[in-house]
Amino acid sequence: MPLHMSTPQPAAPLSPIRNKLLWLVSLGFFMQTLDGTIVNTALPAMASDLGESPLQMHSVIVAYSLAMAVLIPASGWLADKFGTRRVFMAAIALFVLGSVLCALAPTMNLLVAARVVQGLGGALLLPVGRLAVLRAFPREQFIRAISFVAIPGLVGPLIGPTLGGWMVEFASWHWIFWVNVPVGIIGLLAAQRYMPVGEKMPPRNFDLVGYLMLAFGMALVSLAVESMSAGGVRSASALIMMVFGLACLAGYWLHALRKPDPLFPPELFTVRTLRVGLLGNLFSRLGSSAMPFMMPLVLQVSLGYSPMHAGMMMLPTVIGSMLTKPLVTRVIYRYGYREVLVTNTWVLALLIASFAFLSPGMPLSVMVVQLAIFGAVNSLQFSAMNTVTLKDLMPNFASSGNSLLSMVQMLAMGMGVAAAGAVLTAFQAYFGTSTSGETLWAFRWTFVVMGLLTLAATVLFMQLPPREQPVEHSSGPEAHN
Repeated sequence: MPLHMSTPQPAAPLSPIRNKLLWLVSLGFFMQTLDGTIVNTALPAMASDLGESPLQMHSVIVAYSLAMAVLIPASGWLADKFGTRRVFMAAIALFVLGSVLCALAPTMNLLVAARVVQGLGGALLLPVGRLAVLRAFPREQFIRAISFVAIPGLVGPLIGPTLGGWMVEFASWHWIFWVNVPVGIIGLLAAQRYMPVGEKMPPRNFDLVGYLMLAFGMALVSLAVESMSAGGVRSASALIMMVFGLACLAGYWLHALRKPDPLFPPELFTVRTLRVGLLGNLFSRLGSSAMPFMMPLVLQVSLGYSPMHAGMMMLPTVIGSMLTKPLVTRVIYRYGYREVLVTNTWVLALLIASFAFLSPGMPLSVMVVQLAIFGAVNSLQFSAMNTVTLKDLMPNFASSGNSLLSMVQMLAMGMGVAAAGAVLTAFQAYFGTSTSGETLWAFRWTFVVMGLLTLAATVLFMQLPPREQPVEHSSGPEAHN
């Protein structure tokens, strides 16, 4: 039966209280996205100050993303157990504490540990804030609400690279973390006043055994990917971690099948769009998540850009992303989810690989256009993937599905950076590091490999129904992230 689009009806205005809630959740998104982009730009300066190689700084990114992925599965239960307000405020406090510890870290190991603390706070900020919006707004207003929340989340990447570059160049890298403190204090005060308590939820048991298996599985697999290129003993330990990590994940699945109240009920995975969307998110984000890590590095290490100049070069990516947002729903309506995602994944993979042509003599205008197109294509990819993942979920699965999507996103981000770091290290060993030209060749081939890894997602997106389009008032956020 063909799908027909109904004529959209004017939406009811949002209440003042709900408006303030949206601003509060937006602030949480802003803190998280700002931190991520600032850190990427400052990695070479951190490496110089801490006596490390800039090409080995991926642990700072991976630690943060992995900590988020590990705690996200427990976010829904924590929100139900203690209330959205308490958990959201605890998340802000933990995020600020981690930021202070990062700013004060005198060694690489302590910096990585502080990033773990920061990531635990970020893990609760994202899904609990989104869950508060999901519960506070009726279905017909949810798309508008989540779209509003996503906008400040784009402002963070817009100003983050430039702000990070400016702070590194004219102050020190420590200030990229100090900036979170005043923002966090404002967030705490606003949460105390405007965040719903959210404590009247039906009590449910927490699957601690399943959670531990899932958390250890994700951690071991991610650490294994990060260690694969080291060689020798570390390479052997990476294999051991990978085997035990996969065993933990398989054990969780068997555990969930016989558990009456598992962390993620197996019935959740009977929704085809959810299965395809989650796996597509995981593989598609491997390449795209590596780009914010690799671009500031290659610009500073191999092309001689200053931190501020490298940060400003990330602006075209964010601008391209923002300009694409209003077109996402229209494109999906016209062509359908499968057609958009399969085609766009090919384009995204080719764009990532195209950065292998970076060279000192490349005209600035060409690089700007290249980055802007990447941002636009990547934005369409994220929006379509996230929408198709959540759109068919029943209300009773909304919390679990939301947490699962957030977990996969963070896991993919960490694994993408870890994979890029491993591939870069391998090519670095092959080409050498004595000159900027040698490191540039290592970067070039890393871009090619990450583009090829992205192509794996096309096999998954082919499993979606052909020509399936959004329907009005779907349960999923059409314009989400």
